Amino acid sequence: MISADNPTLLRLDPISVPPYSARGISEEFSLDGDAQLARTVNNTLIDLGDGTSEKYRMSITCTDQNMPALDGVRRGMVLTVDCSTEFSYLTATGSPSRTVASTTDDPASREEGAYTLYRPRLTMMVADYRLSFDEWGAACNWSLDLIEV
Repeated sequence: MISADNPTLLRLDPISVPPYSARGISEEFSLDGDAQLARTVNNTLIDLGDGTSEKYRMSITCTDQNMPALDGVRRGMVLTVDCSTEFSYLTATGSPSRTVASTTDDPASREEGAYTLYRPRLTMMVADYRLSFDEWGAACNWSLDLIEV
């Protein structure tokens, strides 16, 4: 639940998100699937991948007063991530492509017009993270790069 002590929807399990470490958070997604794009002899673009295992890369960045709980986190560690970002689909013909983060205190899905919006729960592996600190500005800067397993 969003509160003064934890003003974010983001959940990272098992490391959690300390208070004042994730206000103003930004999440960026890109595809990390098996697409193998190539051109035919007729210069038509085709995908040689089987298209069944599209996965996401995700980068979380933030500047706040405290650092996240990344002590002991290493490359290859698996985290369960309840995203702040909402994915959406046409309600009448679609369904969520990922598990809905439904065990949080905040509603993880809602309908808006003809669309359903939901916050996904992703199982992701740590690829990298960066920490920096601006002493004079009292700003903790961090980013976490993840790849869906």
